[in-house]
Amino acid sequence: METPRHAMASLFAQLGLDADKGAIEHFIATHNLPADIRLADAPFWTPIQAGFLREELLEDADWAEVIDALDRELRA
Repeated sequence: METPRHAMASLFAQLGLDADKGAIEHFIATHNLPADIRLADAPFWTPIQAGFLREELLEDADWAEVIDALDRELRA
């Protein structure tokens, strides 16, 4: 199995969020995503963050794998 190109901490840093392990765990624990809302459409993103997520997924860019992992975590 291939290792993801970007770690979750790198994604959080790219989004301008606190990227330490505790902050990531807290973010995931305090934000959930209903099944009918796409990750980039979640109300807790700024327009710039949402645009980044949307564009990276649309282009299936290097970030897509870790963005998908965050999506799964927020729906768990």
